[in-house]
Amino acid sequence: MPRKAKDASATRELIQGTALRLFVEKGVTETTIRDLASAAGIAEGTLYRHYVSKDELVHDLFQTNYGAFGRKLRDVQQAHGAFPDKLAAMIETICQFYDSDPICFRFLLLAQHQALPRIDTGADNPVQVLHNVIAEAMERGEITARDPDLATGFVLGLLLQPAVLMVYGRLTPPFAALAPEITAACWRVLNP
Repeated sequence: MPRKAKDASATRELIQGTALRLFVEKGVTETTIRDLASAAGIAEGTLYRHYVSKDELVHDLFQTNYGAFGRKLRDVQQAHGAFPDKLAAMIETICQFYDSDPICFRFLLLAQHQALPRIDTGADNPVQVLHNVIAEAMERGEITARDPDLATGFVLGLLLQPAVLMVYGRLTPPFAALAPEITAACWRVLNP
């Protein structure tokens, strides 16, 4: 790779890492382009050479990380046969993601309302992966049949609300230690 392309790639990674951290620390709305450039140690013009706006940066960060996590969840659930095993593996993976990359997890959690309307509901969408697993389990009679969107919402609520409490210090890390209890609660809701 030519040096200039390598430098541009390194600068883009620096911008992305800095943005994730600042968006989580200060909030997306409260973080300015000037804040990003200053924290990254680059000129504002350099930032604009990589992203035309803060909104484009937020969208790129969200789409890239959200899609990567969706692919990971898809792979994790495919490695298991029965629905209870798929559910447990997916919840454990989500909890471990929080523990291993809390900045990225928090960004995805906190920026979702701004970013999700622009995200495709295709195969790399984590919510769609969960929805598909739940709908397939209903079709196979592994769990109680109901509206799969509502069932997906139940699971997401039981999973993401504790994550929010973790973010705000109401629950003690590691989040993965809570995975069995969260899985059991999800199972009870899905198969009363």
